[in-house]
Amino acid sequence: MNQLTNEATEKLSPFKDLTSEQERLVNSIIKFAAKHIKEDFPAIYTIYGDAGTGKSVVLSNLFERIQKAARQDSHSPFFKTKNYFLVNHPEILKVYREIAGPIKELYKKDFTRPTSLINQLDKRQEKIDIAVIDEAHLLLSKADHYNNFYHDNQLVEIIKRAKVVILVFDQYQVLRMKSLWTPKRLEKITHQYPHQDYYLHHQFRMTASDNLIDWFNHFTDQFELTPFPTDSQQNYDFRVYDDAEEMRQAIVKRNNEVGLSRILSTSGYPSTLDGGKHYIKEGRFSLPWDQYNYTVTPWAELPQTINEVGSIYTCQGFDLNYTGIIIGPPISQIPGTQKLQINLDKYTDSEAFKKRDDLTDPKEIKALEERMIMNSLNVLFKRGVYGTYIYAHDPLLRSSLVQLFKKAGLDY
Repeated sequence: MNQLTNEATEKLSPFKDLTSEQERLVNSIIKFAAKHIKEDFPAIYTIYGDAGTGKSVVLSNLFERIQKAARQDSHSPFFKTKNYFLVNHPEILKVYREIAGPIKELYKKDFTRPTSLINQLDKRQEKIDIAVIDEAHLLLSKADHYNNFYHDNQLVEIIKRAKVVILVFDQYQVLRMKSLWTPKRLEKITHQYPHQDYYLHHQFRMTASDNLIDWFNHFTDQFELTPFPTDSQQNYDFRVYDDAEEMRQAIVKRNNEVGLSRILSTSGYPSTLDGGKHYIKEGRFSLPWDQYNYTVTPWAELPQTINEVGSIYTCQGFDLNYTGIIIGPPISQIPGTQKLQINLDKYTDSEAFKKRDDLTDPKEIKALEERMIMNSLNVLFKRGVYGTYIYAHDPLLRSSLVQLFKKAGLDY
């Protein structure tokens, strides 16, 4: 265990070994891009996949190959092409820029946020050849003047400015109304052009059994409690706690042993972007939310963050060795049933549910908001490579989870 590689740069390295499926996928995309880069109209390659299915590793390898050809291979169709790698997530962007540093074919300026590129290209009245987009589910699908985006949709604007667009998408990682996407909304745009779609299914991140991953998905998709699989602890450290402080102590122990182990939580606790500390309190447990990270190092790799609680905004897209997950007040169990209910009034992430002019049906809005809350929990469930520990704020849900844990013959 002490030989674990904890740096995100290693996990997203373009030189990481690919599986035969990933290798075929990269070759397929290169062939697609080489064909369409000569055309006068855009073409789009979309890779669909849940969290942990290796989407970012594929893109990292792909982009290094394209940039190497663009800068070194005079016989390549990519020679002297202008290409960019886009990601709308500041913590992941830090990792890609750090990766680019020592690699001859990659420049840090190749990696940027979508709004920055769109505004730069408009200023210079230029277009590019290839746009590679990681975490496309984070692209803005409405104007966001606070972040200097004045158009209606980032994907539409990128397509206008590129010959080939390659993107990865996970519908279960859509977390905000201003980045509202569904497969249908995405394909309404991408399928207007020559396109190819590919679906990644194999889970690489977690050593958990398929049955336990299915349990996580059922919990967040169907809003329902089901028995834990009896193989939940097969090659995986899965636990349920009725005391959040005990869970914190177990995570600290894991962090001392192998590093990169953190407490994470859904929304539902005091949280304001005012520079102050806002605490999550559960009985004896009391820790502040993650603080804004001004360093070039990802939040989870900062040693002091063992004393903070991570949110979806700091951990999305990252691997952790062990996670202690707090299921907050917005998610509770309906008494007398195994069903879950979403308490929208207890969701404290004010940025998540800002109104959209294209959504007017209250039922649709409510369903989308509930889905985003469960998506955020699903993101947390998929972080722990070697172990996931769970604690629920709602007393009934907490009691039910503990009973299900014991009934499945699981222990500590």
